[in-house]
Amino acid sequence: MEYFVTGSTGLIGSHVIKELLAAGHDVVALTRTLSNASHLPEAVTVVEGDITEKESMRDAMTGVDGVFHIAAWFYVGPGPHNVEKAERINVEGTRTVLELMEELEIPKGVYTSTLGVYPFRRRDYIDKTVAPERPESAVYYRTKWEAHYEVAKPMIGDGLPLVIVQPGIVYGPGDKSYGSIRGLFQGYLQGNLPMIPRGHYVPWDHVGDIANGHLRAMEQGIPGETYIISGKPRDAVDVLECAEEITGVPIPRVVSPKVFAGLASIMGLVERIVTPPEGFEAESLRFLTAVRWPVDNSKATEELGITHRPLKDGLRDYLEWEMHQPNMREDAESETQEVARQ
Repeated sequence: MEYFVTGSTGLIGSHVIKELLAAGHDVVALTRTLSNASHLPEAVTVVEGDITEKESMRDAMTGVDGVFHIAAWFYVGPGPHNVEKAERINVEGTRTVLELMEELEIPKGVYTSTLGVYPFRRRDYIDKTVAPERPESAVYYRTKWEAHYEVAKPMIGDGLPLVIVQPGIVYGPGDKSYGSIRGLFQGYLQGNLPMIPRGHYVPWDHVGDIANGHLRAMEQGIPGETYIISGKPRDAVDVLECAEEITGVPIPRVVSPKVFAGLASIMGLVERIVTPPEGFEAESLRFLTAVRWPVDNSKATEELGITHRPLKDGLRDYLEWEMHQPNMREDAESETQEVARQ
């Protein structure tokens, strides 16, 4: 089988490609510039194109057996300054890819949505019965909601053979992004993360498990269905305590989420005058304050057979990779060695 993959150079996309190749499939990977795809395996057919320009993808997508639409603008923090870009990529880019898939009569597609399209919950579980409610939090989640409910779902209703998958917070080796989730782990490893709030309760998923979930959705998912492919939700404090067991780097001070809510209000005023440091934007602070996704992934477990590795195994795989990156090695290793001497 031959598959067309958007977002091929990103964390999830590159791991989906590895899974496809391992399963014996052919892959056509879309990238905006060939230099961005230098880390992809030689077996991949790499093509230049843009998800917002239909004709740049037409020849490469023609005749494939399936499409994985993974590409997205993802960055929680500077979202308010990137509304136009987020809408162009996340909403209009999705519309363009799915319209071309429809025009070319591609047999099946998998679209990567997010748990962030659901409203934050305090107690009730998030599952297929949760009614859509447009989030007003981060620009990324708002534009992904629009792509999910105003683009993908209506096209499914018109007969597009598309499966939607929803991961949670995704981490793993090979992440080339800066900021957001990787930035949080880098800040922790370097001792630059001053504090962490209690109650940030979301799934933390190793990218290998999420990539496998994408393949299962393509192979076994029912067109028109939406699958929560994330794992068990965990408090961010528990995640960093697990990281401390692995690395020896102590977790930052744990504070009430009210502290972050207060800081978010202050930074919202500060941002009118100056640009705050990365990770201290009002949008980032609000995200850490309010998010709770107590998901029920039983549908994907039963219908797709998804599984998730233990948190400690996943974090060890990722953190060992992260601590050996050129921009992290010196600070992270010196911090670990100092803790070991105490």
